[in-house]
Amino acid sequence: MTATQAEHDDLQNRLSYHPPATPAIAEKHDQVRTLHLSLGHWILDNVPPGRHRSLALTAVQEAMIWSNAAVACDTKPPSDA
Repeated sequence: MTATQAEHDDLQNRLSYHPPATPAIAEKHDQVRTLHLSLGHWILDNVPPGRHRSLALTAVQEAMIWSNAAVACDTKPPSDA
């Protein structure tokens, strides 16, 4: 089975570096990091140590990564028109 060109293009997009196209997009990345960091600190301060807290922190990290990936990969570039 051979992948389609669209599947190859999608993979290229997902595994490529996407520098922020605008200051507004860079700000969204900063907001994502700030909000997830705040939640991580809350978990550290309010959840008992142990496996479940570790899993919660890993989930926050994963959510941050996926959120920033969505901002980078799925934000439409500004129109030149």
